[in-house]
Amino acid sequence: MFEGAFSALVTPFKDNQVDEEALRGIIGFQISKGINGLVPCGTTGESATLTYEEHKKVIEITVDAADGRVPVIAGAGSNSTAETIDLAAHAKKAGAHGALLITPYYNKPTQEGLYLHYKSVAQAVDLPLVLYNVPGRTCVNMLPETSAKLSAIENIVGIKEATADMEQISWLKKLCRDQFSILSGDDATVLPMMTLGGRGVISVVSNVVPGEMAALCRACLDGDRDKALDIHYRLLPLTRALFSETNPIPVKEAIHMMGLMSDEVRLPLTRLPEDKRPALSAVLKELDVI
Repeated sequence: MFEGAFSALVTPFKDNQVDEEALRGIIGFQISKGINGLVPCGTTGESATLTYEEHKKVIEITVDAADGRVPVIAGAGSNSTAETIDLAAHAKKAGAHGALLITPYYNKPTQEGLYLHYKSVAQAVDLPLVLYNVPGRTCVNMLPETSAKLSAIENIVGIKEATADMEQISWLKKLCRDQFSILSGDDATVLPMMTLGGRGVISVVSNVVPGEMAALCRACLDGDRDKALDIHYRLLPLTRALFSETNPIPVKEAIHMMGLMSDEVRLPLTRLPEDKRPALSAVLKELDVI
């Protein structure tokens, strides 16, 4: 159902408040450059430090600004099943095309707990749901067998897989139903993951180069190996630079350098250290972004 490059949008702040004007500008930039879809209020959107009111406001702004031109998959995950249902229900009401649901963090649920969590959300909210497996953030790895069970539920339509584990991704492809969209959650491995049958990426890097990430996914889907390899290696230095510190610290600095938003991140995150900014700036200049 979902394929191509989806930007995991940053949330711009101004004086520690959501900067609606900047957010709308970023969305306009993304769409004008050819991005395939938008994902507000994920990890890159600093969802962990947004209030519920801010979270819902960002979803509503994104849906309104996108105006049906590209699909919006709203971040709606929580470590509470009840809160996840509430956020997913709001995403549907706001007009989002789907919801992205992170595996519950801190609780360390069992595989059965993960299955029942997602099943409960799917039964409660009639909206296309994308699972999100990122053990580096949540301290739990949803196994391919669990994802395969969940893929049998009609409105669970895909997964953002952020393990960068090609064996796990191979098992996902083998075990899940054919229509289930496997999306990369790791920018450095988009090409190899799509070679194994993935359908695209929910990307940090596309915040800076939406058109090129969309072109990479298109080349992979079309089987144009040479073009895909060329774009992959062109973007590799940018990918390294944008993960030189905890995401979204570097990408917010990059977008600030591009003149699209302020340099604010919300505590407990802090700005990119000054000694790392020249290297990031050099990569952006090499790509003719600034």
